[in-house]
Amino acid sequence: MDSIQNTPTQPVDYAALSAGYGALMGTLVLAARRRDADQTLRTEEIVPLGLATFALSKLITKEKVESWIREPFVEERPDGDRRPKGRRLRYAVGELLTCSRCAGAWSGLGLVALRVMRPREARVVNTVLGVSAANDFLQGAFTLLCARSNLEQASAQAPAPEAGDGSSATSYSASRSTGRLAAAASSRRRTGVE
Repeated sequence: MDSIQNTPTQPVDYAALSAGYGALMGTLVLAARRRDADQTLRTEEIVPLGLATFALSKLITKEKVESWIREPFVEERPDGDRRPKGRRLRYAVGELLTCSRCAGAWSGLGLVALRVMRPREARVVNTVLGVSAANDFLQGAFTLLCARSNLEQASAQAPAPEAGDGSSATSYSASRSTGRLAAAASSRRRTGVE
């Protein structure tokens, strides 16, 4: 993220976002004080809420299906680069919507608020998002395993360099690098992971 001097924003723009977050947090704290003790958050809920927050913030900041949320604030280029649009508060919101960690703070606040205010409904929402996060991690692990397998297979099939030939070693190294990239791309296509 660029420094404030390199963006079309002012400190007051970020202060407005912080004030909004603080006001929502304060409202949540007051609402939680009025709830029954059995409706308060328990320590064992932190990990599931963390997974749900991860999934929600990733969905909002990165997934194509939610580009309509980002569109007023973020320019998404065909090469995948994303830049905040506009000036001042609009730009600051664009920065927020391109940072999954930043959006995670807001997502976490919303999910905890839902949990405090509507525990039954929150369990459903948090379970769906938590399962989505677990799926994300499993898909990533599967893609990594496929890519590693493809690299090992390509390495086993590559011809050995001829002894004493420096140019062969260089071309062998280059062909291994090219083979790794091709194997990883092939793995992503086969598994449907981009």
